[in-house]
Amino acid sequence: MSFQSPWFLAVLLVVPVVLALALWFDRRRARYTVAFTNLELLAAVATTRRRPLRWLPLALFLLALAAASTALARPNAKVSVPSDKATIVLLVDVSGSMRAADVKPTRLGAAQKAMSAFADKVPKGVRLGLVSFSSDPDLLVIPTTDRAVLHEGIDLLVPEAGTAIGDGLGMAVQVVKTTLAGARKAKDGKVPGAIVLLSDGAQTRGTLTPLDGAARARDAGIRVFTVALGTKNGTLGFGGGPFGGYGLGGGFNGGGGGGGNGGRRFPVRPDPVTLAAIARETDGKTFEARSASKVESIYKQLGSSIAQRQVNREISSWFVGAAALLLLASLAASRVAGARLP
Repeated sequence: MSFQSPWFLAVLLVVPVVLALALWFDRRRARYTVAFTNLELLAAVATTRRRPLRWLPLALFLLALAAASTALARPNAKVSVPSDKATIVLLVDVSGSMRAADVKPTRLGAAQKAMSAFADKVPKGVRLGLVSFSSDPDLLVIPTTDRAVLHEGIDLLVPEAGTAIGDGLGMAVQVVKTTLAGARKAKDGKVPGAIVLLSDGAQTRGTLTPLDGAARARDAGIRVFTVALGTKNGTLGFGGGPFGGYGLGGGFNGGGGGGGNGGRRFPVRPDPVTLAAIARETDGKTFEARSASKVESIYKQLGSSIAQRQVNREISSWFVGAAALLLLASLAASRVAGARLP
């Protein structure tokens, strides 16, 4: 916190002065109690005055005075405000393992609902794009403020084959850079863009490794937020689908089987370690979601916080409001406690 008129902070010296005067008057009144000859009346008065609440009105009054004095100094603070110039790319895994039903109704179904909730939380001026990746990445929605177009793209997602996380990141980075062409980097080297990556398994396809993709995002000043979806108990059937559990060249993590009619099942576990490394490399954050409600909660949280920027704003009104409330509370407390303000 900083102050536009810091010399007004000297007014805060009034607070200890008022406190000292109040204590002096209280001790002065205590000395005059010896003039009473009626000891029973003196005991009753002394007992009443020693009630703990008798200092509450004064304490609230002094806090109000301190808040008002601080407001005079015109304090400034960094606050988060929506950034209407930001671009966010939703990067989603559509490998065959997204058919797994350990997250209801399926991993992909839960991800689609969560991304729709994210779109509704993000400020309307923020451009949102959609990139999916299986064995190869696909740009489904160019960053736009038209949420209807984004929702249509999300609804069209279907599980496919393998998992090319690195290539998906590479395409998402290029989309953000193209959309933000000419945008200046902030003092921390970041651009007003981000990628939200959701995946449910380890890389099985692609040219770029996941950390190669993360390095491209880091160099471009783009933060990547990662979500590892699924549980260790997720499985897919082997031999039950039209192309078998492996799908079309998908490997174990890209299973194409739909559950297997009497066939064998194999595990499809998420890879939170790799996703955490991507987030760490790009100064993003990483999350794990083992249920539909959790992944939706994560996306809502990101939607309300990711497209924010820090600005300096005068907050004198906050202290004025606090002073007014504290003064009213002091007056109310004085009536309850039967005490008088100095």
